[in-house]
Amino acid sequence: MYPRTYWLNHTVDQHGQVIQQGTLMDQDHFNNVEVGVSDSYLAQQISRFKQIQEDYDTLSEVKSVSLAMNALPWPFNNKENTVALSLLREHTDYSVEVEVVSYSGGRLGNIQVKDRALNGFKLLHDGSATTVDVIVRITGGMIN
Repeated sequence: MYPRTYWLNHTVDQHGQVIQQGTLMDQDHFNNVEVGVSDSYLAQQISRFKQIQEDYDTLSEVKSVSLAMNALPWPFNNKENTVALSLLREHTDYSVEVEVVSYSGGRLGNIQVKDRALNGFKLLHDGSATTVDVIVRITGGMIN
């Protein structure tokens, strides 16, 4: 903890008598200020570095993807669509949020995220829709 110094002015009356003894301007007081400034700067830099690391870990990537259907009729759609990541992840523990923008030609069904890798993953929809457009948001996976 920083020991604050409450500085006092040196005050004398018109006859030179000391009314209030001022705070000494010596190395103890000035070094206290220097230590406080240095510690404050160090704490700021640590906080900044921590924020950079947190931002890096939560760095998100957004992609628009059109999911294709294989030639087999519903309920036999098993076409996996590969989504490549622009940013190579450091581990596969990243989150993938899928938002359906539109679909047509049948029922939507479920969308599954499969086979996560450092450079991508696969999406699979098991409905009868012939076209499914989604937006995926990938977050995390940047720090072990």
